[in-house]
Amino acid sequence: MALKNRGRFAARLVRTLALTAAVGLFTGTASAQTMQVDLSRSVQMALENNRTIKQALTDVDAAHAALAQANRSMGPTLTWSATANRIGGEAYAQARMTGKNYDYNYGNTGTISMPVYNASLNAQRKSARYGLNSADFALEQTKQSIRLTATTDYFNILQARNLVKVREDTVATLQAHLADVNAQFRVGTVARADVLASEVELANAQQNLTTARNNYEVAVATLNNVIGVPTDTTLTINDELRYAGYTLSLDDCTDYGLLYRADGAAAVYAVKQAEEGVRAAKAGYHPTVNAAATRSIAGEHPFKDDHTSSNTWSAGVSASWNIFDNGVTAAQVDAAKATLRKAEEALAATDEQIRLDVRTAYLNLRAAEQNIKTTEKAVQQAEEDYNIARVRYNAGVGTNLEVMRASDNLTTARMNYSTALYSYNTGKASLDNAMGVPVDLDAVRYRAAEEDGARAKEARAAAQLHDDVLFATPEDAKVRPTAERAPADAGAAAAARVQAANAAYEAEMNK
Repeated sequence: MALKNRGRFAARLVRTLALTAAVGLFTGTASAQTMQVDLSRSVQMALENNRTIKQALTDVDAAHAALAQANRSMGPTLTWSATANRIGGEAYAQARMTGKNYDYNYGNTGTISMPVYNASLNAQRKSARYGLNSADFALEQTKQSIRLTATTDYFNILQARNLVKVREDTVATLQAHLADVNAQFRVGTVARADVLASEVELANAQQNLTTARNNYEVAVATLNNVIGVPTDTTLTINDELRYAGYTLSLDDCTDYGLLYRADGAAAVYAVKQAEEGVRAAKAGYHPTVNAAATRSIAGEHPFKDDHTSSNTWSAGVSASWNIFDNGVTAAQVDAAKATLRKAEEALAATDEQIRLDVRTAYLNLRAAEQNIKTTEKAVQQAEEDYNIARVRYNAGVGTNLEVMRASDNLTTARMNYSTALYSYNTGKASLDNAMGVPVDLDAVRYRAAEEDGARAKEARAAAQLHDDVLFATPEDAKVRPTAERAPADAGAAAAARVQAANAAYEAEMNK
């Protein structure tokens, strides 16, 4: 037994060593992939590969199937039933006594029926339609969130790279200063303490540089994960954080957000769904009318004689009306109305949240913009201060502490400037997201098409954006003049206003 166990252990050890060698050979020869990306490509890859978007797509498919089921409930249905009975025993004997010599009988019945008037089914069909509309905007909102994530991760790389550059510059300046200190120490003009302090300062700067480089690698791996490539992929990015003025006012951004936010549009369709729920509940007060046609074939198969059969058909309309239901319908209507009030409150809360999100993002953007101007001037002052401190030290009228303090101030000023640029660019992306700048679906076009009677597929096609406007922001075109979102029960006049605003937007985009 011991020999047998040792043999098994030896075999496992050989397999493990072989696998280890194979892994070592693979990792030794494999090299990380290099890929050149920009912001547009990063976002596009994230939209194509993100699993959350794929999950939202299944919700759209489910809503589409629910609508198809509701539509079919209003169509004709065909049912068929068949029977076949073997006759034996006493029943067979009695049949022979009466002269009916048969051993089995059969029957076939086919019925075609179709609702003529059914308020409940009509309401359910409209509710399912609005459910599909809501799912379309839930998908759009998911895409907008992924775009924000990819954009922020892209800017994280640029920011990490800038901070690496700042730390490298700090190390370079401290190395140059340490060389100056050593030169003066050799001629006896400074104390050994200055050399030690400068070496400690340089060591701290080198440690900060190592941390900054690691943060850069982590930022690259994070974006790789978002865009769906191996995390060890080396990204080549020929881009820089930059400042471009933002001209829209807070009111413009708020109006835009109330028009375009996907969750706002979804909340509108949730109200419409709840309204159809009330109509479905009130259907209990109405009659239902069905049309039906039936054909029946029945016969007997004789034992000796010829068989007999019958062929009958009927067609007509049937109606039913629950005159008294002991308050069940009234209770269902009250429950549906409560659901409607909840949906209306959710819509109002969504509007308030949109206003808050836009205002917060806008104020953050303006603060970052102000910080860019302040920190840019601070960098110039810190550079001048460092140069003065270094000249004073080399001339023997300044101290080593003044130089190191000036170096720290310069590093801080450069980092603050880079951070301000980063905050401004990410703040712009956050503002676009808060405003609901579309990725695939133009909310105004979609709602206008839907209010004109278009099905979800047609409304989706009318609202589809082209790839070249994936990053189109309100700055690229004037904010549409419609400052208020059309209410849930908007009629033809509201739809016409939305269409007019849409036409103006299209004309501006095509210039």
